[in-house]
Amino acid sequence: MAVSTRRREERREARLGRLLGAALEILADRGYYETSVDQVVASARTSKTAFYEFFDSKEDCVRELLAREGGALIHEVTSEAAQGAGHRDRLRRGIRAFVHSCAERRTLARVLVVESVGVSPRIEEVRHTLQGRFAAVVEEEVRRAAQDGDELYAAVDPVVFGRAVVGAVSEATGHFLAQPQADPEALAASLCRIFAP
Repeated sequence: MAVSTRRREERREARLGRLLGAALEILADRGYYETSVDQVVASARTSKTAFYEFFDSKEDCVRELLAREGGALIHEVTSEAAQGAGHRDRLRRGIRAFVHSCAERRTLARVLVVESVGVSPRIEEVRHTLQGRFAAVVEEEVRRAAQDGDELYAAVDPVVFGRAVVGAVSEATGHFLAQPQADPEALAASLCRIFAP
């Protein structure tokens, strides 16, 4: 009995993964308003019944996609930043990790920082939660740096600085995504010179 339950759950998770993967690709290519549930289920090679087993609407699908993929990106970025030797090094590592992750996974980045912006209040809620998590990491680093006597960070409000970093890095990365020949390292280095010189 346990084996069949596990297999059923594995198949269910595989369907969910296909749906989210299909939604990600179509959203990045067409945008929210030009993406339909029919397109997602066709691309995922599943049924509308399967879609509605997981989601109440396209909006719910996008919210889940952002929460999962954005959460994974936050984990990746903060794990890399934690390897830094000091406050500025951790900030630099975090900025570089975000920019390079977005460059490597342009489809995900396009959905996170371009195609999901301003779509609906419920999707904005997820986006703001993700941005808040990123900003909180920066805020805490800036607070610690100020306590350790770093004059640059002691002179700024950590909350404002955290939001400024998240906003500027997201906006610059979104602009970068529109420039296929742009150099992610040059972008990351420029952002690091501004926020963690």
